[in-house]
Order: sequence, then structure tokens, then C-alpha cells
Amino acid sequence: MTLRTTLMMMQACGALVFSTVIFAENAANNITQDSYLNDGDNKIKDGSNIELQTLQVQGRALSYYKEDEAALATRTSTPIDKTPQSVQVVTEALIEDQAARQITDLYRSISGMSQNNVSTVTLRGFSQDEVLYDGLKGDPFGDFSIPQLFTIEQIQVLKGPSGAAYGAGEPGGVINYVTKKPAYEQKNTLKVSAGNKDFLSGSIESSGPANEDASQRYRVGIYSDGQDSYRNNVEEENRIIDLGYAWDIDENNTLTVQYTDIHQYISGARLRGIPTDDDGNFLADTSWNNNEKSDFQELDAQVFQTRLDHSINSWLDSNFSVRYFENTETQKYHEINKLLDSNSDGTIDSTQRQYRDQVRTRKGITFAGNLIAELGDHTVLVGGDYFHQKNSFLYSYANKADGVSNLSLTDPIYGQDDVNSYTMHLKTDETTTTDQIGLYIQDQWKITNQLDLLAGARIDRFEEQYQDHTSSSAKQEYDDTGYSSRIGATYKINDNWKPYTSFSTGFVPQEAEKQANSKNGEFFDPEESQQLEAGVRSYFFNNKLNINLAVYHIDRKNILQKDTDDTSKYISIGKIRSQGFEVDALADITPRWVANVSYAYNDVKVTDAADGVYFANTPYHQLGLWSRYDFPSIDSSIAFGADYVSQQKNRNNQIVKPYTVYDMSWQTKWQDWKFQLNVKNLLDKEYAVSGFTDKIGSFVGERRRVYISAAYDF
Repeated sequence: MTLRTTLMMMQACGALVFSTVIFAENAANNITQDSYLNDGDNKIKDGSNIELQTLQVQGRALSYYKEDEAALATRTSTPIDKTPQSVQVVTEALIEDQAARQITDLYRSISGMSQNNVSTVTLRGFSQDEVLYDGLKGDPFGDFSIPQLFTIEQIQVLKGPSGAAYGAGEPGGVINYVTKKPAYEQKNTLKVSAGNKDFLSGSIESSGPANEDASQRYRVGIYSDGQDSYRNNVEEENRIIDLGYAWDIDENNTLTVQYTDIHQYISGARLRGIPTDDDGNFLADTSWNNNEKSDFQELDAQVFQTRLDHSINSWLDSNFSVRYFENTETQKYHEINKLLDSNSDGTIDSTQRQYRDQVRTRKGITFAGNLIAELGDHTVLVGGDYFHQKNSFLYSYANKADGVSNLSLTDPIYGQDDVNSYTMHLKTDETTTTDQIGLYIQDQWKITNQLDLLAGARIDRFEEQYQDHTSSSAKQEYDDTGYSSRIGATYKINDNWKPYTSFSTGFVPQEAEKQANSKNGEFFDPEESQQLEAGVRSYFFNNKLNINLAVYHIDRKNILQKDTDDTSKYISIGKIRSQGFEVDALADITPRWVANVSYAYNDVKVTDAADGVYFANTPYHQLGLWSRYDFPSIDSSIAFGADYVSQQKNRNNQIVKPYTVYDMSWQTKWQDWKFQLNVKNLLDKEYAVSGFTDKIGSFVGERRRVYISAAYDF
């Protein structure tokens, strides 16, 4: 799919939306008011002197897929229209419509976001791997396990640097998972799903009052699934137990406690890509896998979280949260370390492999507290947070000389080796301890009924200790201070046009391990970033069409990369500039037909850098579509989705081909049952979602998957 085709599709969609909404609007205008108004027993023929309250109508698309408020950007409950930075929310309805089980299923619905490496994404041109849960640090899924969505109610994305609110973070944005909480109204759901590749899942959720006045509430959720894959040797299992308790202690205090236990096991993993040539053509069938069936990736994680909301008086509120997590991620897998031409015919046809035994353990705790004061036209936030995390990494390996066999790309023969007979060598035994404390202040000032100003600043102190246990002298300590700020404004021209602008900064402290491996032996400065953003949120045709436009320019400096002459050392490559624009549209095409469209253009340029440095997986164009049509007479709906990502390149400047993938779904309700059919990758396209290196190759997109589910509310 070329850029020209993409633009033609956008124009056609725009024309269709515009014409059909105009038609709907004209039809609505033909319905006049009744010739009289009823005032008690008196009928008033002339209502010209009566002032009627304006009725704000919200269309079905905005009801299904739009959230009006989010606390992510400001740490206070703020209308998105009054937030001077791009915020996008994926609602529970959209998650359910797309039968999304994990975050990768939803990239099309978040403009500017695409897959990078395993669980990381590219957002506004930058790799993004750190996430928040309910606004708190502490990712239970670690570096390589993909977050599952069973416990998630919403996904919120703040685009651009978030340092003024959350401290250290990547400049592309921050992802926040809003977890499901105990509900005031009773709801019980039993759900079973099945699909091709032996997919089978089951879950039960129960939430509601625990006593008569609902001052105490509970939540219990249990989920389990299992499935095979199109990739050789791969099977996956997930199990999640999610518990919650909420207590309105009195009218001024609410305590919420949550516990989640997560288990994920994937055989034939850590699942990597497939090598390609320089033009992006796979050198093996898309079912090929470098791992043996005995290889695996396993995650066990536990999370405890609690929050106390306290109303001090009529104008001052506070909240205090604690999040503790610990996880162990074990990986025993084969990795490509060389591509081979076994018969010297000029064609790569085999791989030389390395066996890796890795165990990562993490323990972390976050404390966060906020005071929120409503002072007339000012909403003032003062708060602080503390994050402590300890990571341990143990890594051994075996090479060809230690008994690891090669594997053909064209005719792979698995099971040649006895893994237990490999001669293993210790490569890494290290511990990293991180402490970060931040203090922040923010003022949301309602200057006039149309103009709102946001200003905030934050200071962070961070310390990191790195210990290489293979060497008694390899201990590195590093500390620094970071400053972040943000200023922005929103303006309401009228109900249809609401522009905004902002300037925000951020930083990322350099890791102590990288500081210890500086090529020049000197400490690196923290990464620093700044963004200038302007946008407009617009509503047309009585709220049947909502279009959000954002234009941004991001500068980032002091980025570290491995030295091309000595890959054990790091250098600072200078400065990176990312700029582009995003368009997100929600539309009621007809009263029964709604659409959600997201488009992003992004241009990343590396400046002041050594030759050969390239930022991988940064497509120029992305287009996502999800459209739903309802059949009220049979209480059903059908939906169609499309996801287009333009050409990318991997870390070695090899091409990753553009792709377009189509999905569809069918929903129907009968009494207390909801049945749903989803087909993902409708045309069974072979494609790569992103690239890594010339040896590891490109990550293969999922082939056609068919899911059918039945959910019963009782």
C-alpha cells in the first residue's frame, strides 16, 4: 500500500463521513418542535419569551469509544478538552469490540504507536518500554512479557514528555493501564472462548457490594488460556488471579486494596524474528523458529496495590497510594549469532546458534501522595512520589564449540541437541538498585470561561548502584538530579473549536551499568528532551463528528548507543529530532454506523551522530480504522478494522516492508448472553510488524486467527 493509496483512502473516508453526517443533520433539522410547550396544566402557544436550556447531544461513536475525562496528564480529574497535551484513551467498549487480549491488539487505535521489540512500542518516534498502572510505576510484566488486558478497564496514553507529572520517562509519551476496581452495582460474568490453533480460554468475574449499603465492595477475577502458534514449537499459557476490596470508611475516606497474581509460560521462546534480506524478504518460512520445543519463557509475578482517598474539607482533598510488585522471568532459549551460507552458493540458508540461560528478578515499591486544593479559579496540586527497584540478572551461555548445533532456514531439524549436555559459561551476574524521589507542583488556572492555563514543575533525585558480581572491583554508583516543567493553555472558541498549545520537558537518567562502560571513562549527562505541541479538538454536526489534530516537534539529546568500533562501550550520539502530526476522528456516519480512525505522520532525524546510527522501527505513516454497524432489531453488530504501517528499517538499515491487515467481528446479544466472533488478519497476510537486526531478523505478524466467545451475565 503506497502513501498515495493511503491518502486516497483517507479522503474517501472523509468524504463519506462528511456527506452522510450532513444528510443525518439535515434530516434531524426537519423535525420541528411541537407547536406548543406544556407548563403544568397550561399549554403555552408562544414560547418565544421562554429561554430553553441547551441540550448537548453525544453521538453513539462518542458514547462507545470516547472518554471525556482522564487524570493521567494532570494527576487530577480533568476534562480532556481542557488538557493542553495530547491524551488518548482506549475505552473498555473498544477493547471488548476488538476482542483484545493484550496491548499489541490495540496499536491501530492509538495514533503514533507501533510495535518495536517484543513488548516495547515506538511512540512519536521513540522506543517506549516503561508503563504505569493507575498512575504508579511498577510493571509486573518486565522486559519481555507482553501485558495482558484481563484486569484492565482502560488504556490511557499521554503523548510527549511527561516529566512534569511523572519524572523520568521517554519523550514519546507514557502508557497508563487503569485497572478494574470493585463496583457499586453487582455484576457477574462467565466467559468462554475458543479459536483456531487450539485456542481455549475461560474467565469468571464477580464484582459488587459486600454489604447492604455498598460501603464495602469486592472484586474477584480469574482468567486462564492456552494456545498454539503458527511459529514452530510455540505454545502459550496465561493465568491471572485478580482480587479487590474497597471500603467507604466514612463520607470522607475510601480505601481500595488490590492483589494480582500473574503466570505466563511460552514454550519455544524467547520468540525472536526471522532473518530477511536487505529488501525485507524473509529468508525462511514464517513458521520458522530458531528455538527448540524445550526452550521457554516463563513469568511469575505478584502485585499488591492500595490507595486511600481522603477529603480533608470542602476545598482540599488528598490521596495516598502504594504499589509493590515482584516478578521472576526465566528464559532458556536459542539465539542466532551468525548467518551461514552452508553450500557457498551465495544464499544464506542456515544459522549458527547460541544457547542462553537467563533469569531476571525484580522487586519494586512505589509510594505516591497528592494534595489537591480547589482555590476559586485555581486547582493546585502538590505531591511527591518515591520509587525503589532492585533488579538481578543471571546469564549463562553456550556456543557451537560447547555443543550447540546449527539450524537450517529452509529445512529445520529440531531436537538434535541435548541441552543438558551443553558446556555453559557465565556471562553476567549483576544487580542494579534504583531509588528515585520526586516532588512536583502544578496549577490549573481558569483565567476566563474560555481560557485555561496549566503550569507545572518537578524535581527528581535519583541514585543507582550497579554491582557486577563476576568482578569484585566492578561496582558503580551514580546519582544525579533532574528538572522537568510544562506550561500550556486551552481555549474554547465555541462548542465546535477548542485549540490548545503546550511546551513540556523530560529526562531519562543514564543507567549506572552504561556509565561504567563509557568509552571515554567519563559520566554521561542524563538524556534531556523537550516538546512543543499545538492542537485542536473539534466537534461538528451536533457532536456526531469529533476530530482531534495534534502537531508536535520533539528534541532529544545525550542518547547513548554502543560504539560501532567496540560494542562493549557506549558513546553519546548527540541529538535526535522527531516531528509530525496526528489525526484522530470519531464519527457517527449514520445513527447505526460509527467509525474510529487514527492517522499519524512521523519524521525522525538523527543529528550530530556517528555514521551508521539509525533509529529503528519509526514508520512515516500509520493508519488505523475501526468501524461498527449496529442492527438494533436483532441486538447485533458487525465491525471491520484495518491497520496500515508504512515502510520501516531495522537497526542495520534493512527494510521492513509496509503492511495492511484487516480484521472483523460480529456481536449479538440474547437475554443475558453475549456471543462474539472475531477474525484477525482476515486475508491471512504474511508480514513483519517490526525489525531488529540483520541476524535476529524481523518480527512476524500474527497469521489469521479466529476467536468465538460466549459471555453470560448473572
